[in-house]
Amino acid sequence: MEAYVRRDGDGEALWFLGSLVTVKATGRETRGRLTVVEFVNPAGFAPPVHRHVDEDEMFYVLDGTARYHCGEQTFEAGPGDFVLLPAGIPHTFLVGPDGPLRTLQLTVPSGFEGFAAAAGTPAAQRRLPDPQAVDPAALAEAAARHGIELLGPPPTP
Repeated sequence: MEAYVRRDGDGEALWFLGSLVTVKATGRETRGRLTVVEFVNPAGFAPPVHRHVDEDEMFYVLDGTARYHCGEQTFEAGPGDFVLLPAGIPHTFLVGPDGPLRTLQLTVPSGFEGFAAAAGTPAAQRRLPDPQAVDPAALAEAAARHGIELLGPPPTP
């Protein structure tokens, strides 16, 4: 393991469910302990309701707002807020209507980067992908291989 700095914009960039993911730290770089990615989700974005079998998922909000749902709890979060979504509990979130949500996502243990790579596409040119390009069957298969259970549709505004 070596020390490094990833500057703003550095890291493997992927389009994942219509959002830009930039990988900042992988399991290979953290001895399997942690994955860190920067997410930029468009206004109104929401992932399907899902749960991680093994990973706790955390978000540190840098810009924008979102409503997080975890089990029976709901949280509004904005810049400077930290959200913990424990492994095994169904969760999702809905990005606010006023602009993109930019977060630092941490998953413990590592592994999320493999799911993002399996379900995403390289974003070398950082142009927005066609949101209709997401294949639900391929997403479900990639999720199952990476210990993520898709449980229901995304929330609506």
